[in-house]
Amino acid sequence: MSQSQTKDENNLNQKNSNDGLDPNWRNDALDLGLDYGMQTIAVRAGQHRTDEGEHSEPIFTTSSYVYQSAADAAAHFDGTKTGNVYSRHTNPSVRTFERRLAALENGERAVATASGMGAILTMCLAYLKAGDHLLAANQLFGSSIGLFNNYMAKFGVEVSYVDCFDNEAWANAVQPNTKVIYCESPSNPLAQICDIGYLSTLCKANDILLVVDNCFATPALQRPLDLGADVVIHSATKYLDGQGRVLGGALVGSDKLMQEAFTVVRSGGISMSPFNAWVFTKGLETLKLRMQAHCNNANQVAEFLVNHPNVSTVHFSGLSDHPAHELATRQHHMKDGYGAIMGFEVKASDSRDTKEAAWHVIDSTQMVSITNNLGDAKTTITHPATTTHFRLTPEARAEAGVKDGLIRLSVGLEDVEDIIKDLARGLDSL
Repeated sequence: MSQSQTKDENNLNQKNSNDGLDPNWRNDALDLGLDYGMQTIAVRAGQHRTDEGEHSEPIFTTSSYVYQSAADAAAHFDGTKTGNVYSRHTNPSVRTFERRLAALENGERAVATASGMGAILTMCLAYLKAGDHLLAANQLFGSSIGLFNNYMAKFGVEVSYVDCFDNEAWANAVQPNTKVIYCESPSNPLAQICDIGYLSTLCKANDILLVVDNCFATPALQRPLDLGADVVIHSATKYLDGQGRVLGGALVGSDKLMQEAFTVVRSGGISMSPFNAWVFTKGLETLKLRMQAHCNNANQVAEFLVNHPNVSTVHFSGLSDHPAHELATRQHHMKDGYGAIMGFEVKASDSRDTKEAAWHVIDSTQMVSITNNLGDAKTTITHPATTTHFRLTPEARAEAGVKDGLIRLSVGLEDVEDIIKDLARGLDSL
């Protein structure tokens, strides 16, 4: 080793010891202090290039890390130096995804988890305790309701629900011990819209955290933190990946709130794998472009459905007569971007009740995938009452608006004419 190399290394080590950061925690390939647009951030933010000079982000498939000395190891463990400790805690591939997603959501920090439900569980464990009250929307993914009712209630958290679009009901349901208001906007499966600005004002007046699931809109359409939310939740499995490949979740918010979430992930092992993080990072590169295409297709499919004689109702805020159309237009920053998830209800016929009619439409498709996943490049279709929400009681399904004739559609990236023809097979023959 040359004297100049030794000097350079000594200087670097001295700098590290002075600022308490490993180089890969300090450097970013994109200076986020400059005014870059969303697509640039989606392609370049969060990456730290190693000494190999790689252009694409690497996958760090390692469980642990090597230190320069016993003192260096101790400094990492006691927090004197910020750096990698163990991949259950920190991993460079996961960190790249977290940094990029945080930048897209205009958040200070993101914390990645093993799944979307892992992110919701992390939220509960980080911000709720026995004796607290969780106020949530009726219109939620069935597993979220199951988690709240069966497990958070089991550990002493009081849970209650209101209609997501009823601002007066939200205000009336707040209790002295309410600590978190939780909603999806758009919601699953009816794509209903919450007034995030109103909920933010309500929460700030009562010292409550506002947590918004932004899975259906993504930061390409909506940034809840900009609208006053405290924490954003993602099932990265959906649009952030965009091709139905891997599982993951994330929370985004302030450094302080995310440190609490990180502690839960670190202690509970709800960690994202490096490979999955790499897939999500690459998915973010095309998120805005994909969401534009998804929305364009969805707008046309919704118009077809609303005009079909065998469809009674279409739940999609992109329709001009939808009660939340104006609100969605105001909250979603992409022009004509209302998401690509919609629910539609089919009519009964002489030979079929509404459930049988819904199953007939689903079973008549030849191209559309019958699956409970969504946010995929491929259009997917499911019957919520017997899949995503089947564990709920009939009363709970009714409160959530999940009727037997309801079909949930996640509009993909195929030629829109082919999507419409596939749906028409069953609708035309009811």
